[in-house]
Amino acid sequence: MAGERTRGRSTRTARALGRLAKVFELDATGINWPRAVMFADAALVVLVVFWTIGHEQYLISALFGLLFAALADPGGGYGHRASHIAVFGLAGAGVTALGFGIGGAAWGWLVLAAFAVTLATGLTIVFGVHRFVAALLLNIWLIVTLGVASGLHRHPLLTSETWAQVLAWTGGSALWIALVLAGRLIRGRQERPRPVAEIPGDTGHRKLTRPVIVFVLIRALVMAGTTAAAFGLDLSHGYWLPVAAVVAMKPSLEQSTRVAAQRLAGALIGAVAAALLLLLPSGEHGLRLLSVDRALGVVALFLLMHAVAIRFWNYALCSAAVAAGVLVLVDLPQPSHHAAEGYRVLWTLCGVGAGVLVMLLAQLLAEHTARAPSQSA
Repeated sequence: MAGERTRGRSTRTARALGRLAKVFELDATGINWPRAVMFADAALVVLVVFWTIGHEQYLISALFGLLFAALADPGGGYGHRASHIAVFGLAGAGVTALGFGIGGAAWGWLVLAAFAVTLATGLTIVFGVHRFVAALLLNIWLIVTLGVASGLHRHPLLTSETWAQVLAWTGGSALWIALVLAGRLIRGRQERPRPVAEIPGDTGHRKLTRPVIVFVLIRALVMAGTTAAAFGLDLSHGYWLPVAAVVAMKPSLEQSTRVAAQRLAGALIGAVAAALLLLLPSGEHGLRLLSVDRALGVVALFLLMHAVAIRFWNYALCSAAVAAGVLVLVDLPQPSHHAAEGYRVLWTLCGVGAGVLVMLLAQLLAEHTARAPSQSA
């Protein structure tokens, strides 16, 4: 009996280690350092510009415009890349205007916006996987804008103009187009390969079938529910709840579970790293505090640079780099207590749990629906 219990524990341990290994499984073909260096060069320019003009509340929009344009870049010829990024940038400008425009409004409007945008971005799956992934980035950006706008609206010293946030986003995405053009002039007319398989060049149309409609509606309803919880209950840094939920919800349950585990692991690592970094300026004052804050801003940019490089090397590590970089950048202009990192991890855990649970229920419902006709026959 003792031997059987020991073997049982060994089997469970081996399974747990196997799942953990899948979360941190590395894909050597997924590293893209040239693109990451391009992003870092441009991001440093953006950082210096906003430091110089003294409006750091607009830095987040500019950096996200640059970062998401880099992630949505499909590769290929310059014309194809520029047109795709331009359309993405314009769509992002609309999302930015919506998010910052209603960020200080009643939470019901935020829920309605989250539902409508999630529904619209989900329907892009009929235009191909690439456009769906690009739309997912905009979906995430909407929730970030709602969270940041809500925080800025309550801040006594910082003011935020919606038009300036839109201009910052547009400038960030336009800067990436300029970098693509500069790269083309340097390298000549040769086409660049598509960077990764998970953001594919697949733009083939798909039929709007019943399972697709159900998946789109489920995503929209979950986003509405998590947004209502985050803003209706006035949770501290609660916008991480819907962000985690929308990232976790994938078309298949297996993929949802894996991505959710990677997202959660990355959030935990990133939150701990950000908390340690944000301990550095505690107790500092005057010029020394300013210099430490500036150094942390540069560190955050290089964390995002590594996220661009390793996005498809390992999503958990990429999520950790993004989480740490964004947490540092968000906290620098409006410092918060270190318990904020714990709240963000907690809401991330709740968000990915909600996403995976809903996808599990949807799969069980689909299996039950599929069995019903066969049993009646």
